Amino acid sequence: MAEETRLIRAGAAPKSLAKTVGPPIQKGSTVLLPNAEALYDDEGFITYGRQGLAAHDALRDALCGMEGAEGVCLYPSGLAALTGAMLAVLKAGDEVLVTDTIYKPTRRFCDHVLKRFGIGVRYFDPRESPEDLVAGAGAATRLIVMESPGSLSFEMQDLAAVARLARARGILTLADNTWGAGYLIKPLAQGVDISVQALTKYVGGHSDVFMGSAAASDPTLVGQLENGITHLGWAVAPEDAYQMLRGLRTLPVRLARQGKSGLAIAAWLREQPEVAEILHPALPGCPDHDLWARDYVGACGLFGFVFKPGADGAVNAFLDALDLFGLGFSWGGFESLAISCDPQLHTRKHRRDYGGPLMRLHIGLENAEDLIADLRKGLDAFRSA
Repeated sequence: MAEETRLIRAGAAPKSLAKTVGPPIQKGSTVLLPNAEALYDDEGFITYGRQGLAAHDALRDALCGMEGAEGVCLYPSGLAALTGAMLAVLKAGDEVLVTDTIYKPTRRFCDHVLKRFGIGVRYFDPRESPEDLVAGAGAATRLIVMESPGSLSFEMQDLAAVARLARARGILTLADNTWGAGYLIKPLAQGVDISVQALTKYVGGHSDVFMGSAAASDPTLVGQLENGITHLGWAVAPEDAYQMLRGLRTLPVRLARQGKSGLAIAAWLREQPEVAEILHPALPGCPDHDLWARDYVGACGLFGFVFKPGADGAVNAFLDALDLFGLGFSWGGFESLAISCDPQLHTRKHRRDYGGPLMRLHIGLENAEDLIADLRKGLDAFRSA
């Protein structure tokens, strides 16, 4: 062979790989198949790298075990997991019922994409009873989308009751399970058809990689999700799959620490004179605590609170006085974050008067007493303003 041919052939994959505690990161768009018959055997062989290689398979297997699923699909972001799962089961003429407290980018997708393709969207009050919610579904209703606790204001739905009533009418259910991270609650075990989460948040855990997942127990539904991945061309990088698998190893330890700190800080905030209400379903005395206690095995570090009415600019004074809390919209990483929520509430159909400015905190892995001291400094600034 000529030298250029030898260089092309050199350094091919070894016949065997050393065994490590994590899967190999295989980088390749082309998959070499063993024989001519395998070229079109999509059932027996991976024929294209976009379908996923060793790290992807390991992550999917781990998530299947955690979610109690028959199959899991991976998407390049949490939003892509939500939109991809919805598109996999919806068609023109269908209707979807969506909790009014849904993640804002999901709402944009519903309003600007689903409606454009002839799919009806109705938003329901997150505190509507399961019976009234399902009774209000029409003949065209194909899917009910829940998020429990809901974004920003943390209202909960009874996933099991909604799933049971919806299934009796042939309606699918989907739950955004990012708050529970696939660990604190198992929506599929509650009867929900599709459990979606932004792996970007708690599974990744380090605020440095994007990914989402959709899990299902019914093999037919798993096939629909997989077809959706294929048809839309979704793919995730092998390095990202490896990082997600690495984050998954420490998920229980991180959630336990962040959940404990979050409850301690929420209890402290409830006693502060500037605070009117705490929105944390895992804290006794808060809205929906009984539902949380029935279905969840723990809490994460994300919750909300309501200020008593204050002067214009007081909320910004609070936020600007914080040092340990960063000002950022994501959550689930090792760091603590804070945002004001009121500017995001104007699109809701079922608006609630919270009696003061609504705030959201994410409690990271810092020392809880240090975070309390930082919040006290912010509360002092709020009062001074």
